Parts: sequence; structure tokens; C-alpha cells
Amino acid sequence: MKNNFLARYFSGVWNELKKVSWPTRQEVLNHTVIVVISATIAVAVTGLVDLGLSKLIQYFVETR
Repeated sequence: MKNNFLARYFSGVWNELKKVSWPTRQEVLNHTVIVVISATIAVAVTGLVDLGLSKLIQYFVETR
């Protein structure tokens, strides 16, 4: 019974994988570049906001 279930399960998985539209190498490369650039921009913006807020808090703490 378990063998039959597993065989049907993996047969279904294989049939579904045949239907997948896989990206080309160039599409993967393009999307990777976009993700790396977006992540770099997000890190830079977050770092600048963090730096600005820490300097602002430091200013208020030192002026008291």
C-alpha cells in the first residue's frame, strides 16, 4: 500500500514538474542582478537612516 502511494505521489510530482516553465540562463542572470542591486540600495538606505537617527539621538543626549 505504501509503495503504491509513494509511486503515485512521485509520478504526480514528475508530471507537474514537466509543466513548469523554467527560466532561461539569461533570465536568471538578469533577475539575479536586479535582486543584488535592489538589496544593495535597501542596505544603503537603511544604513543612512540608521546613521542619521543615531546622530540625532546623540545630539539630543549631548545637549542635555
